[in-house]
Amino acid sequence: MANTYHQIYLQTIFAVKYRQAVIQQEWKHQLYPVVGNLINETKCKTIIINGMEDHVHCFLGLKPVVSVSELMKTVKAKSFKYINDHSLTPERFEWQEGYGVFSYSHSGVDAVYKYIQNQEEHHKKQTFKDEYLNFLKKYQIDYDDQYLFQELL
Repeated sequence: MANTYHQIYLQTIFAVKYRQAVIQQEWKHQLYPVVGNLINETKCKTIIINGMEDHVHCFLGLKPVVSVSELMKTVKAKSFKYINDHSLTPERFEWQEGYGVFSYSHSGVDAVYKYIQNQEEHHKKQTFKDEYLNFLKKYQIDYDDQYLFQELL
């Protein structure tokens, strides 16, 4: 659209079903570019993607014509298909239902980038569950414990 300007920075976080540690070092650098390409295909802009064995962080510039829910639906569905089609896990792979999404101003871009870039170091001190709960508290998001984390029975 002519004469339309935007600057929308988002961090999304989504987890492996039951928070199982199945994203292996050997193939996570194969997965992250796929996720980045899926984001870019929606005309959004991937800034950085990183994560751990049980979750993924995406930092991106959102186009105002793209809904966050449709973006995440596409990214999770197509990356799920990619992982299973390429047999990257011994058993059927699934993402946990839902995701977190947090917005940032331009002044926060460098800090968020470094935070995502240093996931391995960060998670030596904090679990994913604690990290996620801290995001929800920091951004004053009301949540229901029963919907946060599916536990493996």
